[in-house]
Amino acid sequence: MELKLYNTITREKETFTPINDVTRIYSCGPTVYSFAHIGNFRAYVFMDTLRRVLKYNGYTLKHAMNITDVGHLESDADEGEDKIAKAARKENKDPYEIAAFYTNIFLRDFEKLNIDKPEIICKATDHINEMIEYVSDIVKRGYGYETSKGIYFDISKLDKYPILQERKVDEQIAGARVEVDKEKKNPEDFAIWIKAPEKHLMKWDSPWGLSYPGWHIECSAMSSKYLGEEFDIHTGGIDHIPTHHENEIAQSKGRCGKVPARFWMHCNFLTIDGGKMSKSLGNIYTIDTLEQKGIDPIAYKLFCFSSHYRNKLNFTFEGAISANTSLVRLREGYQKHICGTDMVDKDKIKEFEEKFHKAINDDLNMPVAMSVVWDVIKYPIKSKQIADLLLKFDKVLGIKIDKKQEAKEDIPEEIQKLVEERDKAREEKNWELSDKLRDIIKEKGYIIKDSKCGASIERVK
Repeated sequence: MELKLYNTITREKETFTPINDVTRIYSCGPTVYSFAHIGNFRAYVFMDTLRRVLKYNGYTLKHAMNITDVGHLESDADEGEDKIAKAARKENKDPYEIAAFYTNIFLRDFEKLNIDKPEIICKATDHINEMIEYVSDIVKRGYGYETSKGIYFDISKLDKYPILQERKVDEQIAGARVEVDKEKKNPEDFAIWIKAPEKHLMKWDSPWGLSYPGWHIECSAMSSKYLGEEFDIHTGGIDHIPTHHENEIAQSKGRCGKVPARFWMHCNFLTIDGGKMSKSLGNIYTIDTLEQKGIDPIAYKLFCFSSHYRNKLNFTFEGAISANTSLVRLREGYQKHICGTDMVDKDKIKEFEEKFHKAINDDLNMPVAMSVVWDVIKYPIKSKQIADLLLKFDKVLGIKIDKKQEAKEDIPEEIQKLVEERDKAREEKNWELSDKLRDIIKEKGYIIKDSKCGASIERVK
């Protein structure tokens, strides 16, 4: 079945065909100076879904995601402090310690969301030599020039800038403040290598003295190292479009004359109660925040599926709680089907499968795909065939649909022992003892429900 993906460059859905036998993807990862919030993770849920859909369609992946642990300034306009260094001063810690701590938290949350990890996770600080080489090549080809503050990319040398957006270069906002560096040839020129002030915490020897990389050069250097000059897909949030991704393209064209990725895919913003997330408003929510409110992190993934990745998605705790309830029902529905012994017509299974496949191959249309999943869950004939189909769908969903829900309350040890005795009696076909134990359990306030999948126990309401 044909796979269609929306390409930001062409502004339309295109049939996806990889350049060669291995589909190569690059994703912009986190800047590890603080906790990643749920708005950040919407982009990684999208990235996860893309990976899973590609694999569902039989593609082999080579996917690289960076960890930015140096060089990301407070403003995309080459202004302000390095975010890692600022956090290090604030917490009175070494910047490498800060980066390692928040990287571990980020990857821990990856696990909680059951996100399929890229094949390559690469740290910026491990690739300084590659960045220096990349900058040197840009300068040699006449696209970079030196000022007292660093090495800048000369956008006037490009045949077209920007590429991802329908605007003229003089409408560029980020990086356009002339007063930031009057030595720049053009207001829109951006820093690819920055000379470090004396007290700067993170700096390296280079042909331009002690300095550190610009944010944009990091992704260009790492993507070209692991994926080559041209690869299949580049992903990120829509906030990366106007500056970061435009500048990645510019750098690549300056170094080798090529746009690095054929497809550029971007996830839209997550809003909070209809507005922006902000520390001043106190509405920066993390995966830990969800867990503290009794919401399974995977329910957040399910929440993200309620809207197409290219549309804005408004987060409310009511919506997250509803997604948590839906997750429980999906898993309970799966358990009912796996216990079923009835047979379902093969044409019906094929119909469900084709509808699901068509939805995910239509630019990852997860809202439609989920409507198919619910139709399958609610199918009146309980059958292992349906359960197997749901497991196949879960290769895309990644919600651990076969996970058994934990009991809502602890069952006293005394009751558990009585249940075990009853199970043994039933195995021995001692029905009289089995019934007697069931009555004793009921007198103590609990009821046993027998099913094809075994017995479950609940407190009498």
